Amino acid sequence: MTRILSLLDTLRTSRWSPLLALLAGALCVLAFAPWNIWPLPLISLTLLLWLLDNQPWRKAAVTGFAFAFGLNMPGLWWIHYSMTVFGGIALPVAFLMVALLAAYLAIYPALACGLLARLFPTQNAIWRRVLLFPALWLLSDWAMGHLLTGFPWLWFGYSQIHSPLIGIAPLFGVQGITLALLLCAAAISLGLQQRKPLWLLLPVALFAAGALLKPIHWTTEGQPVKFALMQGNIPQAAKWDPKNIKPTLLRYLDLTRDNQDAEIVIWPESAVPAFENDMQEFLANLDSSMHYNKVGFITGIQYMDMAQRRFYNGLIGLGWQDKEGKAEYRFGESNRYYKRHLVPIGEFVPFGELLRPIAPFFNLPMSSFSRGEAIQTNMQARGYRFAPAICYEMAFSDELRQNVHADTDYLLTVSNDTWFGSSHGPWQHMEITRMRAIEFGKPLLRATNSGVTIAFDSKGNTVGQIPQFKEAVLRTSVAPASGVTPYTRLGSWPLIGWVVIMLAWGLARENRNKIK
Repeated sequence: MTRILSLLDTLRTSRWSPLLALLAGALCVLAFAPWNIWPLPLISLTLLLWLLDNQPWRKAAVTGFAFAFGLNMPGLWWIHYSMTVFGGIALPVAFLMVALLAAYLAIYPALACGLLARLFPTQNAIWRRVLLFPALWLLSDWAMGHLLTGFPWLWFGYSQIHSPLIGIAPLFGVQGITLALLLCAAAISLGLQQRKPLWLLLPVALFAAGALLKPIHWTTEGQPVKFALMQGNIPQAAKWDPKNIKPTLLRYLDLTRDNQDAEIVIWPESAVPAFENDMQEFLANLDSSMHYNKVGFITGIQYMDMAQRRFYNGLIGLGWQDKEGKAEYRFGESNRYYKRHLVPIGEFVPFGELLRPIAPFFNLPMSSFSRGEAIQTNMQARGYRFAPAICYEMAFSDELRQNVHADTDYLLTVSNDTWFGSSHGPWQHMEITRMRAIEFGKPLLRATNSGVTIAFDSKGNTVGQIPQFKEAVLRTSVAPASGVTPYTRLGSWPLIGWVVIMLAWGLARENRNKIK
């Protein structure tokens, strides 16, 4: 052990330290889905803290940048699939674009590491690692998740779905788990550096706390409801071809016809590959059929507001909507949801007039949507209330939280991850979705075009799943849940308060040290 620590000290002060940071970041990719080797972030973050020790602020920033770039470049490589296969971009250019995204995302951890050395140069190792570094890292994560529409994807908390720390999620959300990981890494690094095993009591305590919290039921489950989630597996290249509208609808109708003994049927994002405006007769007939069979029905569809010339990616509810089955479908009216958090480039193009002429990639189908309202009424099916989110929106838990209430029975998300083929992207997306079920203590239904179509109970346990890239129906029974978790009630405010207090205390302490 002494030789290893001596070698690490040599590397830390050498020109090779950024490369070591890069490799440490890349190692973390295996902690996320589909690999889920959850202990790896403890190793990587411990190594990062070691590399940051006694570094000048510029080198610390470079170290943080290298670490984050090592995480994001392979971790987000799946994005290239949509660029090369559907965007008409050559692989080398796609590589460069993913690298630029990874570099942009690495700026935030670089700032956290650089500011740690710049703002707190006289703090001892304990305060820097245990209190100030976690506060700055969380601050950088939040900036990453909000600036320029945000991209809160590879947050470390998501890597702990299968670890005991997952019990923290209903209290403090995914970033509460990130904080626990940072505290564990700080304690391990101090224990190694100071040769004091007592520091290991902190990670033991945090993991024990997570394990004790995990069995707690924060919400109350009711009687199971029978669902049928349709996975049409429509080829992405054919999805928006007008001549394929009828074959697509026939495929979904055939799947639905064979599963009308379900209480609620759900079709995925854009399952109806046309505007609601042009499908009113079809939807009215479908509504009548679902009413006749007493089936609640929700599907993804686009809507065009003719008066304002705005386009929305949405969901609509038909059939047996309320408990009595009295509500009927009315074009453009209630029991619907419009996506709020749009995907840059995919659903709207910033500076579109400048970017669209550059490459076909900026002219992807359906890339001119408008945003829905931040707070929307829960959708209904068979009288049960659903808090919906479409695809990418599931990464924004604070936004979803605004529409999750005590009487919300289910979380619902529809998606079309066909854009990313057989890469690890859809599996990362699925794990992010799973975290929402655990945070809010609500069962979650996820219907997709080609997978991962899956259902979770209110504890985030899988209750049903079907294979990717297969035309299939997920038949499962899932119990609704009432009530709220502490995270639903308070959101990220406890963590924000902790970050503010730690940084204010650190700055005040630093000023006192300088005066002395």
